[in-house]
Amino acid sequence: MTQALLIRGGTVVNADRAERADVLCVAGRIAAVGAGAAAQAPAGAAVLDASGQYLLPGGIDPHTHMQLPFMGATTMDDFFTGTAAGLAGGTTSIIDFVIPDPQEPLLDAYRKWRGWAAKAAADYGFHVAVTWWSAQVHADMGTLVQQEGVNSFKHFMAYKNAIMCDDETLVHSFARALELGAMPTVHAENGELVFLLQQQLLQRGITGPEGHPLSRPPTVEAEAAQRAIAIADVLGVPIYVVHVSCAESAEAIARARARGQRVYGEVLAGHLLIDDSVYRHPDFATAAAHVMSPPFRPRGHQEALWRGLQSGQLHTTATDHCTFCAAQKAQGREDFTRIPNGTGGIEERMAVIWDAGVNTGRLTPSEFVAITSANAARLFNIYPRKGCIAVGADADLVLWDPEGHKTLSARTQFSKGDFNIFEGRSVRGIPSHTISQGEIVYAQGDLRVEPGRGRYVPRPAFSPDFQALQRRAELLAPTPVQRQKV
Repeated sequence: MTQALLIRGGTVVNADRAERADVLCVAGRIAAVGAGAAAQAPAGAAVLDASGQYLLPGGIDPHTHMQLPFMGATTMDDFFTGTAAGLAGGTTSIIDFVIPDPQEPLLDAYRKWRGWAAKAAADYGFHVAVTWWSAQVHADMGTLVQQEGVNSFKHFMAYKNAIMCDDETLVHSFARALELGAMPTVHAENGELVFLLQQQLLQRGITGPEGHPLSRPPTVEAEAAQRAIAIADVLGVPIYVVHVSCAESAEAIARARARGQRVYGEVLAGHLLIDDSVYRHPDFATAAAHVMSPPFRPRGHQEALWRGLQSGQLHTTATDHCTFCAAQKAQGREDFTRIPNGTGGIEERMAVIWDAGVNTGRLTPSEFVAITSANAARLFNIYPRKGCIAVGADADLVLWDPEGHKTLSARTQFSKGDFNIFEGRSVRGIPSHTISQGEIVYAQGDLRVEPGRGRYVPRPAFSPDFQALQRRAELLAPTPVQRQKV
């Protein structure tokens, strides 16, 4: 049994408030919060001094790809190394993606991914992608929701001739998700337009990584986001748009929410901080290392994403952690469309967002907790088990040193990727300790993990009468503006 742990003298930060409080963890759960926590600590409890630091809910990364076979390669980080790297950065839970091959039954793919994930060092769950449609897919979705604890389904609107959904599949899958109390998520890029632009660029002799953002301009993302939002609106189902990268998509989400539609948006840490100049780097390996979709955008889009997070029109931050090495990326040296798409970031997400968000005044510490943990837990129905520091919640915590400094580098990261998109960036505000299931698993640079300690976390379906959906909307919606009658 895990030894009881008393964390003393820190400032506990939740999404709704911050307060000085002690926290007692017993048997992997939070047993007490506040002045009486020390008195309730059993004999022999370990004590962690949190003086001068913040105690935050463990980060939740709702968008990762561990051990993903994609574009002829498999990512460097598997479920152990990837989740271990996350723990070193303060992320204690992930939601990864099951991506069936064309015509592969959803349940077969899900069982395959569950097998791969058995080695995880941190808690995990799954979104399951719908890449084709049939009566079997309809039935498998029901089994996944009702028996396996999956309450979200992914739809790729890009990657033509591979895993792209057509509108017919979107309509069928969205309607089935509504019926089951699950939420559709979408990768919003118009795959037909991307394919056409890729062919045109190659014909013009543009074969290097600089062609990647040219083939996926903001317009193709915005069109797909608007189309998915429109389909969801007609069907009356909530929708979650992953990796919103441009002002146009953020604006589409804001407009829909202003109409009262339940639309939620996710932003990647990389899109907040990195611009498209990386694709014009003279070194192929460096430029190719940044190839992911949607691509990094011109700098002006970053401010729109920050504003979306500040206003509550965008809700979560993620990484799309998907680590391909230089040798794998090199398969696209003569053709940028063959460069495996993906970058890392699970280890750096919380530190770079704190540094660029809290340290600059863009975010308060409580808003930081909301976008790195609490909102993901609420949206995917694992709150308050995850995403808050409260009695009964999982003892997944990060002790945050606001004055701690670190320079980010591939040379010192725990991730097995050979490149760091935040290379050389110095950050102020880093985790000093990470607690998972009530156990200290990272302490001042010392990572103490082993394969298989992570747990699968089932996520219940939402109530079909929409009460749960309404509660979630009320938790996340900005305060409504009162209008005077004319």
